[in-house]
Amino acid sequence: MSRLTHLDAEGNAHMVDVSDKDVTSRSATAKALVEMLPATLALILEGKAKKGDVIATARIAGIMAAKKTHELIPLCHPLMITKVTVDFAPDTTASTIEVTATVKVEGKTGVEMEALTACSVACLTLYDMCKAVDRGMKITNLRLVEKAGGKSGHFTAE
Repeated sequence: MSRLTHLDAEGNAHMVDVSDKDVTSRSATAKALVEMLPATLALILEGKAKKGDVIATARIAGIMAAKKTHELIPLCHPLMITKVTVDFAPDTTASTIEVTATVKVEGKTGVEMEALTACSVACLTLYDMCKAVDRGMKITNLRLVEKAGGKSGHFTAE
């Protein structure tokens, strides 16, 4: 079994030393689902939410969050991110919005945490923008779905 990289030989938390790693193209994609009332989804899709364009605001929030991941998650390295996308797939039958965030970098460490953070904050922003009409919204199934690049290679979730 692999050891936890953020713990030293004595079990103390530390930032992983990436100085000897090669700079490679790396990417990661995360997804989550926001469940809501049909009327809430209709407000979003019709652009009638009182706070404004919900999707555009959530997209910007997700992008900003990816760029600030190192300030939010202890021991994450600050990265020169080259691309962030945050996409939304509404499903009127299920009354959900699937949020997908993809982050890319040319660097010495991966961007899994940046993708998960972008996705999380985009979902939280959807909630914030619509909580006045639907406090029962649920954010579910946040997960890494794909990771590419680096020494550990390619990962795709089942």
